[in-house]
Amino acid sequence: MSIDRLDADLLDLLHAEPRVGVLEASRRLGVARGTAAARLSRLERSGVIADLAPTLDAAALGFPVTAFATLEIAQGQGHGAVVEHLTAIPEVLEAHTITGVGDVLIRVVARTHADLQRVINEIVDGTHVLRSATTIALESPIPLRHQQLVRVAVE
Repeated sequence: MSIDRLDADLLDLLHAEPRVGVLEASRRLGVARGTAAARLSRLERSGVIADLAPTLDAAALGFPVTAFATLEIAQGQGHGAVVEHLTAIPEVLEAHTITGVGDVLIRVVARTHADLQRVINEIVDGTHVLRSATTIALESPIPLRHQQLVRVAVE
């Protein structure tokens, strides 16, 4: 989907102030309320706005250890069984099938380094996941972000 300057301005406003209402957004952007509502609806329908859920901080929830693991999965079972297995583990925040070394890359969180060992043991069950290579994140100087893509998408 292509976006224009008004879409970008609306996305910037929603990023800066997620609780801004459609009426206030229309006032700040200098467009009719119906225009702002229609643009917002189109951005949601097209998937540009994936959800309106709050962004949660795992560390603030009591899971300050973040790690990334490359998993080698059992062949011949497909990814469905692996996804089902990983989905059942609450500390697995995301998973991506990948090329190169390994089959799946996951982001996991844990309460402590010892708890991370428990999580990895649960992930590597020998049936779906055969082995893992884990890297612990020390710091996140650039957290997950998407807003910089908005301006590039308009150009």
